[in-house]
Amino acid sequence: MQFALRIVRYLWASPATALGLFAVAAGLLSGGSARVVQGAIEVHGGLVTRLLRRGLPWIGGGAAMTLGHVILGQDLDCLRYSRRHEHVHVRQYERWGPFFLPAYLLASFILWLRDRDPYRDNPFEREAYDQAP
Repeated sequence: MQFALRIVRYLWASPATALGLFAVAAGLLSGGSARVVQGAIEVHGGLVTRLLRRGLPWIGGGAAMTLGHVILGQDLDCLRYSRRHEHVHVRQYERWGPFFLPAYLLASFILWLRDRDPYRDNPFEREAYDQAP
C-alpha cells in the first residue's frame, strides 16, 4: 500500500517534475552534476547555476528551487543548506500536483498587487520556512 501511494505522489507531481527534468538535462549537458537524495533528483552547476544566480524577473535569484521531484541548486553547499526547505516544497507538489505552480504564482502575484513581498509572504514559502527554518 505504501509503495502504491508513493507512485501516486510521483505521478501527481509529474508535470512539474517533467519541467525539472529539462533543467537536469541542461545542467548535465553544461557540466553540472545530479544525484538522487531522499527521493528527489538534485542538480547543480552549469546552466542551473547561471539560472539561479540570474533568477526570475519577479523573484530574483536564489540558492535553490524545486520543480516537482527535482531540486535545482547553485552548488552542493546551497543544496545542503536548503535541502529541508526544498523538501517541504516537494511535499507541497505531492499535495497540489499540477496545481502547485499556478497556485504559487497566483499567490505571489496577489501579494505583489498588495505591495507585499511575493516571495517571503507567499504561503507556500512561509510553510517551508516554518517547517524547515
